[in-house]
Amino acid sequence: MTTFVRVCGLGELSEDTPKRVEIDGTPVSVVRTEGEVFAIHDICSHANVSLSEGEVDDCHIECWLHGSRFDLRSGKPDSLPATRPVPVYPVKIEGDDVLVSLTQES
Repeated sequence: MTTFVRVCGLGELSEDTPKRVEIDGTPVSVVRTEGEVFAIHDICSHANVSLSEGEVDDCHIECWLHGSRFDLRSGKPDSLPATRPVPVYPVKIEGDDVLVSLTQES
């Protein structure tokens, strides 16, 4: 059974601005973009830095340190130096509540 946890209100998410949250000690970046909300592990797989400090563009989040871009839908990098994906997590919207499960989608 997948357990979802409320991480914020939908109104707290600005378009294309990542929001860092923690779920049971796991850092997660929640992003509202292109009419959807995504949740991706907040630590870059190349360098141990927070992805939520990066920029969002075209359904990707860019690591601010070395410029690797990760697809918010799959967690896969599409530019170097990162070569390993980061986990993405299921998101549900219930009313104004944004809920995330730590069950990995990829």
